[in-house]
Amino acid sequence: MNIAGRTLFRISVILLTALILPGCDRQKSKRGYDFIPDMVYSRAYETYSKNPNFKDSITMRVPVAGTVSIGATPFHYTIDSLSWVKAGNELINPYLPTDEVLARGKLIFTTFCIGCHGALAKGDGQLYSSGLYPLKPKDLTAEAIAKVKDGQIYHTITLGFGSMMPHGAQIRPDDRWKLVLYVRKLQKEATTARDTITSAKIK
Repeated sequence: MNIAGRTLFRISVILLTALILPGCDRQKSKRGYDFIPDMVYSRAYETYSKNPNFKDSITMRVPVAGTVSIGATPFHYTIDSLSWVKAGNELINPYLPTDEVLARGKLIFTTFCIGCHGALAKGDGQLYSSGLYPLKPKDLTAEAIAKVKDGQIYHTITLGFGSMMPHGAQIRPDDRWKLVLYVRKLQKEATTARDTITSAKIK
Protein backbone atom coordinates (compact mmCIF):
# COMPACT_ATOMS: atom_id res chain seq x y z
CA MET A 1 0.00 0.00 0.00
CA ASN A 2 1.49 3.35 -1.05
CA ILE A 3 1.56 6.54 0.98
CA ALA A 4 -1.64 7.89 -0.59
CA GLY A 5 -3.46 4.66 0.12
CA ARG A 6 -2.36 4.58 3.75
CA THR A 7 -3.34 8.21 4.18
CA LEU A 8 -6.79 7.59 2.73
CA PHE A 9 -7.24 4.55 4.96
CA ARG A 10 -6.30 6.52 8.08
CA ILE A 11 -8.63 9.34 7.17
CA SER A 12 -11.45 6.84 6.62
CA VAL A 13 -10.84 5.25 10.01
CA ILE A 14 -10.82 8.66 11.71
CA LEU A 15 -14.05 9.73 10.02
CA LEU A 16 -15.76 6.43 10.81
CA THR A 17 -14.67 6.69 14.44
CA ALA A 18 -15.98 10.25 14.59
CA LEU A 19 -19.36 9.03 13.34
CA ILE A 20 -19.61 6.01 15.66
CA LEU A 21 -18.43 7.54 18.94
CA PRO A 22 -21.34 10.03 19.29
CA GLY A 23 -23.73 7.09 19.03
CA CYS A 24 -21.96 5.38 21.95
CA ASP A 25 -22.55 8.25 24.37
CA ARG A 26 -23.12 6.76 27.85
CA GLN A 27 -24.70 9.86 29.33
CA LYS A 28 -28.31 9.06 30.22
CA SER A 29 -29.32 12.68 29.82
CA LYS A 30 -28.25 12.71 26.17
CA ARG A 31 -28.92 10.47 23.26
CA GLY A 32 -26.52 9.60 20.52
CA TYR A 33 -27.33 10.07 16.86
CA ASP A 34 -30.10 7.93 15.40
CA PHE A 35 -28.95 5.95 12.42
CA ILE A 36 -32.49 5.23 11.17
CA PRO A 37 -34.78 7.88 12.74
CA ASP A 38 -38.03 6.52 11.32
CA MET A 39 -37.43 3.25 13.18
CA VAL A 40 -36.78 5.09 16.45
CA TYR A 41 -39.56 7.66 16.39
CA SER A 42 -42.79 5.85 15.56
CA ARG A 43 -45.50 7.90 13.84
CA ALA A 44 -48.18 5.54 15.10
CA TYR A 45 -50.54 6.62 17.87
CA GLU A 46 -50.40 4.72 21.13
CA THR A 47 -53.42 2.51 21.86
CA TYR A 48 -54.96 4.75 24.54
CA SER A 49 -53.68 8.11 23.30
CA LYS A 50 -55.88 10.81 21.83
CA ASN A 51 -56.18 10.76 18.08
CA PRO A 52 -57.15 13.90 16.13
CA ASN A 53 -58.02 11.80 13.07
CA PHE A 54 -61.29 10.66 14.60
CA LYS A 55 -64.23 12.69 15.88
CA ASP A 56 -64.25 10.94 19.25
CA SER A 57 -60.43 11.26 19.54
CA ILE A 58 -60.14 7.56 20.41
CA THR A 59 -57.27 5.67 18.80
CA MET A 60 -58.38 2.10 19.55
CA ARG A 61 -61.35 1.45 17.30
CA VAL A 62 -64.12 -1.10 17.83
CA PRO A 63 -64.76 -3.63 15.03
CA VAL A 64 -67.18 -2.63 12.29
CA ALA A 65 -70.68 -4.00 12.93
CA GLY A 66 -70.99 -7.51 11.55
CA THR A 67 -67.24 -8.10 11.53
CA VAL A 68 -66.17 -11.71 12.08
CA SER A 69 -62.63 -12.57 13.12
CA ILE A 70 -60.60 -14.79 10.80
CA GLY A 71 -61.33 -18.42 11.62
CA ALA A 72 -64.31 -17.54 13.82
CA THR A 73 -67.81 -18.93 13.30
CA PRO A 74 -70.73 -16.63 14.20
CA PHE A 75 -73.01 -18.04 16.90
CA HIS A 76 -76.36 -16.27 16.81
CA TYR A 77 -77.76 -17.63 20.04
CA THR A 78 -78.10 -16.30 23.56
CA ILE A 79 -77.80 -17.95 26.96
CA ASP A 80 -81.48 -18.57 27.75
CA SER A 81 -83.84 -21.55 27.59
CA LEU A 82 -85.66 -20.41 24.44
CA SER A 83 -82.40 -19.97 22.55
CA TRP A 84 -81.22 -23.33 23.87
CA VAL A 85 -84.30 -25.07 22.44
CA LYS A 86 -83.95 -23.12 19.20
CA ALA A 87 -80.34 -24.27 18.83
CA GLY A 88 -81.48 -27.85 19.26
CA ASN A 89 -83.97 -27.47 16.43
CA GLU A 90 -81.69 -25.58 14.04
CA LEU A 91 -78.15 -26.86 14.54
CA ILE A 92 -77.17 -30.11 12.87
CA ASN A 93 -73.96 -31.97 13.63
CA PRO A 94 -71.93 -32.00 10.40
CA TYR A 95 -69.79 -34.96 11.51
CA LEU A 96 -70.35 -38.70 11.66
CA PRO A 97 -69.05 -40.82 14.56
CA THR A 98 -66.03 -42.24 12.75
CA ASP A 99 -63.06 -43.58 14.70
CA GLU A 100 -61.05 -40.45 13.88
CA VAL A 101 -63.83 -38.09 14.95
CA LEU A 102 -64.45 -39.98 18.20
CA ALA A 103 -60.73 -40.04 18.97
CA ARG A 104 -60.62 -36.27 18.62
CA GLY A 105 -63.78 -35.93 20.70
CA LYS A 106 -62.22 -38.07 23.44
CA LEU A 107 -59.12 -35.86 23.43
CA ILE A 108 -61.25 -32.74 23.83
CA PHE A 109 -63.32 -34.40 26.57
CA THR A 110 -60.18 -35.47 28.43
CA THR A 111 -58.75 -31.97 28.14
CA PHE A 112 -61.74 -29.87 29.10
CA CYS A 113 -64.49 -32.03 30.63
CA ILE A 114 -63.04 -34.93 32.59
CA GLY A 115 -62.09 -32.78 35.59
CA CYS A 116 -65.76 -32.09 36.37
CA HIS A 117 -67.75 -34.84 34.63
CA GLY A 118 -65.34 -37.72 35.16
CA ALA A 119 -63.90 -40.26 32.72
CA LEU A 120 -67.32 -41.84 32.06
CA ALA A 121 -69.19 -38.48 32.15
CA LYS A 122 -71.13 -39.44 35.28
CA GLY A 123 -70.43 -36.16 37.07
CA ASP A 124 -67.86 -37.65 39.42
CA GLY A 125 -64.73 -35.86 38.23
CA GLN A 126 -61.76 -35.09 40.46
CA LEU A 127 -62.86 -31.50 41.04
CA TYR A 128 -66.09 -32.70 42.70
CA SER A 129 -64.94 -35.98 44.27
CA SER A 130 -62.04 -34.21 45.98
CA GLY A 131 -64.41 -31.79 47.67
CA LEU A 132 -62.94 -28.74 45.94
CA TYR A 133 -66.22 -27.99 44.17
CA PRO A 134 -69.50 -28.25 46.15
CA LEU A 135 -71.97 -28.60 43.25
CA LYS A 136 -72.17 -32.01 41.61
CA PRO A 137 -71.74 -31.71 37.82
CA LYS A 138 -74.38 -33.21 35.56
CA ASP A 139 -74.30 -36.91 34.82
CA LEU A 140 -74.10 -36.68 31.04
CA THR A 141 -75.11 -40.33 30.68
CA ALA A 142 -78.43 -39.82 32.45
CA GLU A 143 -81.49 -40.69 30.37
CA ALA A 144 -82.80 -37.10 30.50
CA ILE A 145 -79.61 -35.69 28.99
CA ALA A 146 -79.38 -38.52 26.46
CA LYS A 147 -82.66 -37.21 25.03
CA VAL A 148 -81.24 -33.70 24.58
CA LYS A 149 -80.51 -32.80 20.95
CA ASP A 150 -77.01 -32.38 19.57
CA GLY A 151 -77.56 -28.67 18.97
CA GLN A 152 -78.53 -28.16 22.60
CA ILE A 153 -75.36 -29.85 23.84
CA TYR A 154 -73.37 -27.73 21.39
CA HIS A 155 -75.14 -24.63 22.73
CA THR A 156 -74.28 -25.65 26.30
CA ILE A 157 -70.61 -26.19 25.46
CA THR A 158 -70.45 -22.83 23.71
CA LEU A 159 -72.34 -20.57 26.13
CA GLY A 160 -72.42 -22.63 29.32
CA PHE A 161 -75.44 -23.75 31.33
CA GLY A 162 -76.24 -23.20 35.00
CA SER A 163 -73.00 -23.45 36.97
CA MET A 164 -71.09 -24.70 33.93
CA MET A 165 -68.91 -22.01 32.41
CA PRO A 166 -68.86 -21.36 28.62
CA HIS A 167 -66.13 -23.08 26.62
CA GLY A 168 -66.71 -21.41 23.26
CA ALA A 169 -63.46 -19.48 23.58
CA GLN A 170 -61.42 -22.59 24.40
CA ILE A 171 -62.91 -25.21 22.08
CA ARG A 172 -63.14 -24.69 18.32
CA PRO A 173 -66.55 -25.16 16.65
CA ASP A 174 -65.61 -28.38 14.84
CA ASP A 175 -64.15 -29.83 18.04
CA ARG A 176 -67.38 -29.02 19.88
CA TRP A 177 -69.31 -31.17 17.43
CA LYS A 178 -66.80 -33.99 17.80
CA LEU A 179 -67.10 -33.65 21.56
CA VAL A 180 -70.87 -34.03 21.25
CA LEU A 181 -70.41 -37.30 19.36
CA TYR A 182 -68.02 -38.62 21.99
CA VAL A 183 -70.55 -37.79 24.72
CA ARG A 184 -73.12 -39.72 22.68
CA LYS A 185 -70.75 -42.68 22.67
CA LEU A 186 -70.43 -42.54 26.46
CA GLN A 187 -74.21 -42.33 26.75
CA LYS A 188 -74.70 -45.44 24.61
CA GLU A 189 -72.13 -47.35 26.64
CA ALA A 190 -73.86 -46.32 29.86
CA THR A 191 -77.25 -47.37 28.48
CA THR A 192 -75.86 -50.76 27.45
CA ALA A 193 -74.39 -51.24 30.93
CA ARG A 194 -77.71 -50.36 32.59
CA ASP A 195 -79.63 -52.73 30.32
CA THR A 196 -77.18 -55.53 31.09
CA ILE A 197 -77.58 -55.01 34.84
CA THR A 198 -81.38 -54.90 34.53
CA SER A 199 -81.41 -58.12 32.50
CA ALA A 200 -79.22 -59.80 35.07
CA LYS A 201 -81.57 -58.81 37.90
CA ILE A 202 -84.61 -60.09 36.05
CA LYS A 203 -82.97 -63.48 35.49
